[in-house]
Amino acid sequence: MSRLRGAREVDSLRGFRTPKSEPNVPYGLLKAARQSGTLDLTNRSLTEVPASVYRLNVDTPEEAHRDVSFGASERWWEQTDLTKLLLASNRLGRLSDDIRLLPALTTLDLHDNQLQTLPSALGDLRELQQLRLGHNRLRSLPPEVYGLKRLRSLTLQHNLLDGLPEELGQLEALAELDASDNRLTELPSGLCRLRRLQKLHLCRNKLARLPDGLALLTDVKLLDCSNNLLSDVPAGLSQMPALEQVYLRHNKLCQFPPLHAPALKELYVGNNQVRSVSAEHLSGLSVLSVLELRDNKIETLPDELAALSALTRLDLTNNDIGTLPASLGLLPDLQILLLEGNPLRGIRRDLLTKGTNELLKYLRGRTKEEPDSAADVPAAATLPGQAAVDVRNVKTLKSLAYSDKKAERVPDELFRAAAERAVTSADFSKNLLSDVPPRLAETRASLTELTVAFNRLTRCDIVCSLRNLVHLDLRNNQLKDLPAELKNLTKLHAVVLNCNKFKSFPEVLYDMPSLETILLGNNQVGGVDPARLLGLARLSTLDLSDNDLLNVPPQLGLCTALRCLSLQGNPFRTPRAAIVAKGTDAVLEYLRSRIPA
Repeated sequence: MSRLRGAREVDSLRGFRTPKSEPNVPYGLLKAARQSGTLDLTNRSLTEVPASVYRLNVDTPEEAHRDVSFGASERWWEQTDLTKLLLASNRLGRLSDDIRLLPALTTLDLHDNQLQTLPSALGDLRELQQLRLGHNRLRSLPPEVYGLKRLRSLTLQHNLLDGLPEELGQLEALAELDASDNRLTELPSGLCRLRRLQKLHLCRNKLARLPDGLALLTDVKLLDCSNNLLSDVPAGLSQMPALEQVYLRHNKLCQFPPLHAPALKELYVGNNQVRSVSAEHLSGLSVLSVLELRDNKIETLPDELAALSALTRLDLTNNDIGTLPASLGLLPDLQILLLEGNPLRGIRRDLLTKGTNELLKYLRGRTKEEPDSAADVPAAATLPGQAAVDVRNVKTLKSLAYSDKKAERVPDELFRAAAERAVTSADFSKNLLSDVPPRLAETRASLTELTVAFNRLTRCDIVCSLRNLVHLDLRNNQLKDLPAELKNLTKLHAVVLNCNKFKSFPEVLYDMPSLETILLGNNQVGGVDPARLLGLARLSTLDLSDNDLLNVPPQLGLCTALRCLSLQGNPFRTPRAAIVAKGTDAVLEYLRSRIPA
């Protein structure tokens, strides 16, 4: 055995073999990369980059020594310089200085690795246009990176960056910067010199303020500052002529942000402490189509909301709004109006459950203007189920609209019209559907809003494939349970299940930490597990009204994130009706007081 062991230790051909530490890359990949200019080594468990990759365009390829025919497809001397190197989702702990041997690189993807530092040799990649460094352990970048004059996209999300240097402003061609999910406490003034910047992602940092010079970024279309510590935003943002999308969710804003950017289409200010919205705040927002104000402390809304004629979605969930201005009913394109979790007075509860169209119709009836009779009265010769498909909604509003048709199926014509279009919402309410249309799965890449309320659904399996869904409305159907695969909808924020046949709290909802709103009113639910509800850290609205709850577990009081808890219409004796009438805070406080010491 010792002789054999010694034989293994002495290798007479050692000098002619590739060292064992050298990671193996299939030769076919290297050969194809010389022809295409692209080498994809994503998700290959690499701990280091093989030397053969760095020297791909330096060393003479193997076929040059053994091939004498030199067919048209084997002309190794006509190889293409490597321009794209994809090394994502490996276990790389370092990058060698030999990266300079690939000077023609335009794309270098290193995201999802274990990099703590980067070599200064990156500065030699003068042609680099995309540098992806997200999901690593970087605390800084080498100064040479900021000399890459052709760099257009720099992604740094999910690292350990405490700050960005002033030299950032030298990246004069940069069009996209993603520094989200880091530890940034402030931004360098050099950022304001990136005049070609179009997308700026700064969410989930520790920013307490934004530099006034952001107004100089005249090409920025998207600004994401969600999940920071902002108490205000610079007024200069209104001077950004290209700005279309602004995300300010989960900050410390007490006032509506002064944003009057002429091109602004989407404004997200949810989960702040905004107390009022005035006519002055809304002036200049003539093209705004999405306004999210959920989870604030707004008490009243101005009549001037009706001036936002392009508005298609208005989210006012979980505020303190007591009355709605009738002028809301005059918004011509408003499709989604979310009001759950508000102490609304003067509007019947059943009206709020009938959906946006019915509510807007009611509000229009309260205005002094006479309704357009030609528009409100359907043609006598057209039956509800025979109404034509509204292709305009598909093309211009990116919406599949086929509601109130009393139809048993959704026509294929609607889905054909949606082909190759990024449809974001679908409304099939008030029909006779027994299942969600299977062809809806064709919109899985873009659909965020789905309403199939007031139908005859007994199952909803197709919904589980809509991975980008944010809002799901299944009220007034015949559902008894939800499929376990629903937990795959990791972006779902709100699910509406009122008026179905649930006898217990759907198990899958306990496994969906992204949920912020669960409406289960008017069912037959007999109990709820407060320990599992505590796992839903974002849950702020829970409607269990008009069910069969015989008791309310005291531990439910520990769900302090709840801003709206509806329990009325259940047969329990405690808490007493007088306490329930005082509102959510009073109920939660009472329940906590009942928890055994």
